[in-house]
Amino acid sequence: MPGTLYLIATPIGNLEDITHRAVRLLGEVDVIASEDTRHTKKLLNHYGINTRTISYHEHNERERSLELIERLKSGADVAVVSDAGTPGISDPGFRLARLAIDSEVRVVPVPGASAMVSALVASGLPTDEFFFGGFLPARTGARRARFAELSSLAATLVFYEAPHRIAAALRDALETLGERQAVVARELTKMHEEIARGSLSELAAQFSGGEKARGEMVLIIDRTVLAGENVQVKPVVSIATMVKEFEAQGLDHRAALKKAARELGMARDEAYRRLVADRLD
Repeated sequence: MPGTLYLIATPIGNLEDITHRAVRLLGEVDVIASEDTRHTKKLLNHYGINTRTISYHEHNERERSLELIERLKSGADVAVVSDAGTPGISDPGFRLARLAIDSEVRVVPVPGASAMVSALVASGLPTDEFFFGGFLPARTGARRARFAELSSLAATLVFYEAPHRIAAALRDALETLGERQAVVARELTKMHEEIARGSLSELAAQFSGGEKARGEMVLIIDRTVLAGENVQVKPVVSIATMVKEFEAQGLDHRAALKKAARELGMARDEAYRRLVADRLD
C-alpha cells in the first residue's frame, strides 16, 4: 500500500499556533519535506520531534517531488511543511500534491495557521467574498496592471507584499483602484504584530515615512471606492496602445513589443499573448 502525503500547516510566528494533530503527525511520519530545514528544526526541537527532514523548496521542487512520490509509492508517509503557514499557499506544495493525486496517493490536509486568513478576519473589511492574489508583481507597471485587472471585482482583495515594496504598492493601488479602505497587517502572532487600518492614501503616507517597514506583510483592500472622494484614477494603458506609441517613436514592431513588456514587467511571450487579446477585444 502507498503511504500518505500530509500537508501540514505550521505556525506563522507564535510556536503555540499548531494543532495537537499536527504535532502528532510530524512525529509519526517517515520524513518531513520542509522549505528550510534549519527553520523547521526550531519547531521540531520545541516539541521534541526527531523525524528526519529533507529540503523541499522552489529551487528543487520539481526534482524533489519525483523523489518523494517514489517514497510515497513504496509505503512511506511524508509530511510537507513550509517555513510558516499552510503549504501550497504561496509556498511549495502544489506540485507534489498534484503528482500524488495522479499517482493515486492519499493526500490529507492538516489545517492550521494562514497569514492571509488571519489578517483578513482581523481587518474589519468584508469577509463574505474575497480574492487572494498571492504576491504582487515586483515591477510598477505589472503591479498596476494587476490592480487594474481586479478593479471591478466585487470582493475584498488580499495580497502578500514585501516590506520594501509596501509603500509603492499602496500608491499604485490608490492610483489604479481609487481611494478605498485598506489594511496592512505585519508580523502577525509575533511580538511586534501590527494591523494598520485606514484609507489607501493614509496608509501610503504612513509607510512612506523615514522608518523602514519590516516583517512579512498582508495587504487587504476593500471592494468599495470611498464615497465623496475626488480621486483621479490613472487609466491603465493597454499593451496594444503602448506598442503603437513606441512604433510611432521609430521602433520596429519587435522592439516596441519588447520595450512594452519591459515597462509592464512581464515576459515577452506573455506580452505577445496580451497584445493578441487586446486586438481581439
